[in-house]
Amino acid sequence: MNRDARSGPPTPGGPPAPLITPGICSVTFRHLPVDDVARLAADAGLAAVEWGADVHAPPGDPDAVRAAREAAERHGLRCCSYGSYFRAEPGGPAGPDDGFAPVARAAVLLCAPRVRVWAGTTGSREATAEQRAATAAALREAARTGADHGLELGLEFHGNTLTDTAASTLRLLEEVGADNLRTYWQPPQNASDEEALDGLAALGDRVGAIHVFSWWPGNHRLPLADRQNLWTSVFDLLGRRGVPLEALLEFVPGDDPAVLAREADTLRRAADRR
Repeated sequence: MNRDARSGPPTPGGPPAPLITPGICSVTFRHLPVDDVARLAADAGLAAVEWGADVHAPPGDPDAVRAAREAAERHGLRCCSYGSYFRAEPGGPAGPDDGFAPVARAAVLLCAPRVRVWAGTTGSREATAEQRAATAAALREAARTGADHGLELGLEFHGNTLTDTAASTLRLLEEVGADNLRTYWQPPQNASDEEALDGLAALGDRVGAIHVFSWWPGNHRLPLADRQNLWTSVFDLLGRRGVPLEALLEFVPGDDPAVLAREADTLRRAADRR
Protein backbone atom coordinates (compact mmCIF):
# COMPACT_ATOMS: atom_id res chain seq x y z
CA MET A 1 0.00 0.00 0.00
CA ASN A 2 2.74 2.45 0.97
CA ARG A 3 5.25 2.83 -1.84
CA ASP A 4 7.81 4.55 0.39
CA ALA A 5 11.09 2.73 -0.04
CA ARG A 6 12.15 3.63 3.49
CA SER A 7 10.32 0.58 4.81
CA GLY A 8 12.12 -1.83 2.46
CA PRO A 9 15.19 -3.88 3.31
CA PRO A 10 18.64 -2.25 3.15
CA THR A 11 20.65 -2.68 -0.01
CA PRO A 12 22.92 -5.72 0.43
CA GLY A 13 26.44 -4.58 1.20
CA GLY A 14 25.40 -0.92 1.23
CA PRO A 15 25.32 1.51 4.14
CA PRO A 16 22.29 1.35 6.44
CA ALA A 17 19.52 3.80 5.63
CA PRO A 18 19.48 6.81 7.96
CA LEU A 19 16.86 6.70 10.66
CA ILE A 20 16.03 10.40 10.19
CA THR A 21 16.07 11.76 6.64
CA PRO A 22 16.54 15.55 6.58
CA GLY A 23 14.48 17.43 4.03
CA ILE A 24 12.53 20.56 3.24
CA CYS A 25 8.95 21.67 2.63
CA SER A 26 8.88 23.62 -0.60
CA VAL A 27 6.49 26.16 0.98
CA THR A 28 9.58 27.40 2.84
CA PHE A 29 10.51 29.13 -0.39
CA ARG A 30 7.17 29.31 -2.16
CA HIS A 31 8.37 32.52 -3.87
CA LEU A 32 11.10 30.62 -5.75
CA PRO A 33 10.87 28.38 -8.85
CA VAL A 34 10.97 24.63 -8.27
CA ASP A 35 14.48 24.24 -9.66
CA ASP A 36 15.83 26.86 -7.25
CA VAL A 37 14.13 25.16 -4.31
CA ALA A 38 15.57 21.76 -5.24
CA ARG A 39 19.04 23.15 -5.90
CA LEU A 40 19.14 25.04 -2.59
CA ALA A 41 18.01 21.95 -0.70
CA ALA A 42 20.59 19.72 -2.37
CA ASP A 43 23.39 22.25 -1.85
CA ALA A 44 22.44 22.39 1.85
CA GLY A 45 22.86 18.63 2.16
CA LEU A 46 19.16 17.80 2.42
CA ALA A 47 17.87 14.56 0.95
CA ALA A 48 14.07 14.88 0.61
CA VAL A 49 11.42 17.37 -0.40
CA GLU A 50 7.72 17.79 0.31
CA TRP A 51 6.29 19.65 -2.68
CA GLY A 52 3.51 22.07 -1.77
CA ALA A 53 0.26 21.99 -3.72
CA ASP A 54 -0.44 25.70 -3.37
CA VAL A 55 2.27 27.09 -5.69
CA HIS A 56 4.85 24.54 -6.81
CA ALA A 57 2.65 21.55 -7.69
CA PRO A 58 -1.05 22.43 -7.92
CA PRO A 59 -3.19 19.31 -8.43
CA GLY A 60 -4.91 20.84 -11.46
CA ASP A 61 -1.65 21.63 -13.26
CA PRO A 62 0.07 18.41 -14.41
CA ASP A 63 2.82 20.34 -16.17
CA ALA A 64 3.79 22.03 -12.90
CA VAL A 65 3.64 18.71 -11.07
CA ARG A 66 5.97 17.12 -13.63
CA ALA A 67 8.33 20.09 -13.40
CA ALA A 68 8.53 19.67 -9.61
CA ARG A 69 9.18 15.94 -9.94
CA GLU A 70 11.89 16.50 -12.53
CA ALA A 71 13.55 19.24 -10.45
CA ALA A 72 13.81 16.85 -7.49
CA GLU A 73 15.23 14.11 -9.70
CA ARG A 74 17.70 16.50 -11.34
CA HIS A 75 19.15 17.52 -7.96
CA GLY A 76 19.11 14.08 -6.38
CA LEU A 77 16.24 14.64 -3.94
CA ARG A 78 13.59 12.10 -3.00
CA CYS A 79 10.02 13.39 -3.06
CA CYS A 80 8.79 12.09 0.29
CA SER A 81 5.35 13.71 0.35
CA TYR A 82 2.84 15.95 -1.36
CA GLY A 83 1.82 18.89 0.81
CA SER A 84 -1.82 19.17 -0.20
CA TYR A 85 -4.44 21.55 1.14
CA PHE A 86 -7.25 19.03 0.96
CA ARG A 87 -9.50 19.59 3.96
CA ALA A 88 -11.76 16.79 5.10
CA GLU A 89 -14.90 18.58 6.21
CA PRO A 90 -18.69 18.35 5.99
CA GLY A 91 -20.23 19.14 2.63
CA GLY A 92 -17.05 18.73 0.63
CA PRO A 93 -17.17 17.87 -3.10
CA ALA A 94 -17.61 14.18 -3.91
CA GLY A 95 -17.53 13.94 -7.71
CA PRO A 96 -14.83 12.01 -9.59
CA ASP A 97 -12.94 15.20 -10.42
CA ASP A 98 -13.50 16.88 -7.06
CA GLY A 99 -12.30 16.34 -3.53
CA PHE A 100 -9.35 14.04 -2.98
CA ALA A 101 -9.25 12.24 -6.34
CA PRO A 102 -7.27 14.91 -8.26
CA VAL A 103 -4.91 15.25 -5.29
CA ALA A 104 -4.23 11.52 -5.37
CA ARG A 105 -3.61 11.60 -9.13
CA ALA A 106 -1.18 14.49 -8.72
CA ALA A 107 0.68 12.66 -5.94
CA VAL A 108 1.14 9.64 -8.21
CA LEU A 109 2.43 11.88 -11.01
CA LEU A 110 4.78 13.51 -8.51
CA CYS A 111 6.01 10.07 -7.34
CA ALA A 112 5.14 11.04 -3.77
CA PRO A 113 4.33 8.09 -1.45
CA ARG A 114 2.40 10.23 1.04
CA VAL A 115 -0.12 13.08 0.92
CA ARG A 116 -0.56 15.60 3.70
CA VAL A 117 -4.23 16.33 4.43
CA TRP A 118 -6.09 18.55 6.88
CA ALA A 119 -8.68 17.50 9.46
CA GLY A 120 -11.35 20.09 8.76
CA THR A 121 -11.43 23.75 9.77
CA THR A 122 -12.65 23.59 13.37
CA GLY A 123 -10.62 22.98 16.51
CA SER A 124 -11.26 19.91 18.65
CA ARG A 125 -12.79 21.91 21.52
CA GLU A 126 -15.26 23.72 19.28
CA ALA A 127 -16.25 20.86 16.95
CA THR A 128 -19.64 19.29 17.45
CA ALA A 129 -20.08 15.52 17.41
CA GLU A 130 -21.67 15.84 13.97
CA GLN A 131 -18.75 17.85 12.61
CA ARG A 132 -16.27 15.37 13.99
CA ALA A 133 -18.12 12.41 12.52
CA ALA A 134 -18.35 14.12 9.12
CA THR A 135 -14.63 14.92 9.10
CA ALA A 136 -13.80 11.32 10.03
CA ALA A 137 -16.07 10.06 7.23
CA ALA A 138 -14.40 12.38 4.69
CA LEU A 139 -10.96 11.21 5.81
CA ARG A 140 -12.05 7.58 5.58
CA GLU A 141 -13.17 8.14 1.99
CA ALA A 142 -9.92 9.98 1.15
CA ALA A 143 -7.92 7.15 2.70
CA ARG A 144 -9.78 4.63 0.51
CA THR A 145 -8.99 6.68 -2.57
CA GLY A 146 -5.39 7.00 -1.41
CA ALA A 147 -5.10 3.24 -0.92
CA ASP A 148 -6.39 2.69 -4.46
CA HIS A 149 -3.47 4.83 -5.65
CA GLY A 150 -0.88 3.20 -3.35
CA LEU A 151 -0.66 6.27 -1.12
CA GLU A 152 -0.27 6.92 2.58
CA LEU A 153 -2.05 9.96 4.07
CA GLY A 154 -0.62 12.13 6.82
CA LEU A 155 -2.71 14.50 8.94
CA GLU A 156 -1.37 18.02 9.33
CA PHE A 157 -0.86 18.53 13.08
CA HIS A 158 -2.25 22.06 13.35
CA GLY A 159 -4.45 24.46 15.27
CA ASN A 160 -8.05 25.05 14.22
CA THR A 161 -8.39 21.44 13.08
CA LEU A 162 -9.25 18.17 14.81
CA THR A 163 -5.52 17.50 15.05
CA ASP A 164 -4.77 20.45 17.32
CA THR A 165 -3.78 18.14 20.20
CA ALA A 166 -2.20 14.73 20.43
CA ALA A 167 -5.24 13.33 22.24
CA SER A 168 -7.68 14.53 19.59
CA THR A 169 -5.38 13.28 16.82
CA LEU A 170 -5.20 9.80 18.31
CA ARG A 171 -8.97 9.76 18.74
CA LEU A 172 -9.47 10.82 15.12
CA LEU A 173 -7.10 8.16 13.82
CA GLU A 174 -9.11 5.54 15.68
CA GLU A 175 -12.41 7.00 14.41
CA VAL A 176 -11.22 6.86 10.81
CA GLY A 177 -9.72 3.40 11.20
CA ALA A 178 -7.60 3.44 8.03
CA ASP A 179 -4.29 1.57 7.93
CA ASN A 180 -2.80 4.09 5.50
CA LEU A 181 -3.58 7.15 7.63
CA ARG A 182 -0.93 8.52 10.00
CA THR A 183 -0.05 11.98 11.24
CA TYR A 184 2.60 14.63 10.97
CA TRP A 185 3.93 16.36 14.08
CA GLN A 186 5.27 19.82 14.79
CA PRO A 187 5.70 21.75 18.04
CA PRO A 188 2.39 23.52 18.83
CA GLN A 189 2.57 27.29 19.04
CA ASN A 190 3.45 28.57 22.53
CA ALA A 191 3.72 25.06 23.95
CA SER A 192 6.59 24.51 26.36
CA ASP A 193 9.27 22.00 25.42
CA GLU A 194 7.80 19.55 27.93
CA GLU A 195 4.26 19.92 26.54
CA ALA A 196 5.45 19.50 22.96
CA LEU A 197 7.49 16.39 23.80
CA ASP A 198 4.65 14.83 25.77
CA GLY A 199 2.43 15.17 22.71
CA LEU A 200 5.02 13.62 20.40
CA ALA A 201 5.55 10.73 22.82
CA ALA A 202 1.80 10.13 23.04
CA LEU A 203 1.49 9.91 19.24
CA GLY A 204 4.14 7.19 19.16
CA ASP A 205 4.44 5.26 15.92
CA ARG A 206 1.45 7.06 14.40
CA VAL A 207 3.86 9.86 13.35
CA GLY A 208 5.03 9.52 9.74
CA ALA A 209 7.04 12.76 9.40
CA ILE A 210 7.76 15.96 11.31
CA HIS A 211 7.89 19.61 10.32
CA VAL A 212 10.92 21.30 11.83
CA PHE A 213 11.10 24.96 12.87
CA SER A 214 11.72 27.10 15.94
CA TRP A 215 8.91 29.57 16.62
CA TRP A 216 8.72 31.48 19.89
CA PRO A 217 6.64 33.21 21.01
CA GLY A 218 3.66 32.60 18.73
CA ASN A 219 4.85 32.43 15.11
CA HIS A 220 7.98 34.52 15.61
CA ARG A 221 10.60 32.70 13.58
CA LEU A 222 13.90 31.94 15.30
CA PRO A 223 16.97 30.10 14.10
CA LEU A 224 16.56 26.39 14.70
CA ALA A 225 19.43 26.44 17.19
CA ASP A 226 17.52 28.84 19.46
CA ARG A 227 15.35 25.91 20.56
CA GLN A 228 18.18 23.42 20.55
CA ASN A 229 17.05 21.70 23.74
CA LEU A 230 13.65 20.97 22.21
CA TRP A 231 14.99 19.54 18.98
CA THR A 232 17.72 17.53 20.68
CA SER A 233 15.03 15.94 22.84
CA VAL A 234 12.75 15.39 19.84
CA PHE A 235 15.41 13.45 17.97
CA ASP A 236 16.46 11.52 21.07
CA LEU A 237 12.84 10.41 21.45
CA LEU A 238 12.51 9.51 17.77
CA GLY A 239 15.83 7.67 17.89
CA ARG A 240 14.59 5.47 20.73
CA ARG A 241 11.50 4.68 18.66
CA GLY A 242 13.73 3.37 15.89
CA VAL A 243 11.25 4.04 13.07
CA PRO A 244 12.57 5.81 9.92
CA LEU A 245 10.91 9.11 9.04
CA GLU A 246 11.59 12.49 7.44
CA ALA A 247 12.36 15.69 9.34
CA LEU A 248 11.37 18.54 7.02
CA LEU A 249 12.54 22.11 7.51
CA GLU A 250 9.68 24.59 7.22
CA PHE A 251 9.55 28.40 7.28
CA VAL A 252 13.11 29.53 7.96
CA PRO A 253 13.65 33.01 9.48
CA GLY A 254 12.83 35.76 7.02
CA ASP A 255 12.07 33.24 4.24
CA ASP A 256 15.74 33.79 3.45
CA PRO A 257 17.48 31.24 1.21
CA ALA A 258 20.82 32.43 2.60
CA VAL A 259 20.09 30.86 6.01
CA LEU A 260 19.09 27.44 4.68
CA ALA A 261 22.57 25.93 4.88
CA ARG A 262 22.86 26.99 8.53
CA GLU A 263 19.41 25.62 9.40
CA ALA A 264 20.06 22.37 7.54
CA ASP A 265 23.36 21.92 9.38
CA THR A 266 21.60 22.41 12.73
CA LEU A 267 18.95 19.87 11.73
CA ARG A 268 21.48 17.27 10.64
CA ARG A 269 23.58 17.63 13.78
CA ALA A 270 20.51 17.29 16.02
CA ALA A 271 19.19 14.31 14.07
CA ASP A 272 22.53 12.50 13.98
CA ARG A 273 23.19 12.51 17.75
CA ARG A 274 21.53 9.20 18.49
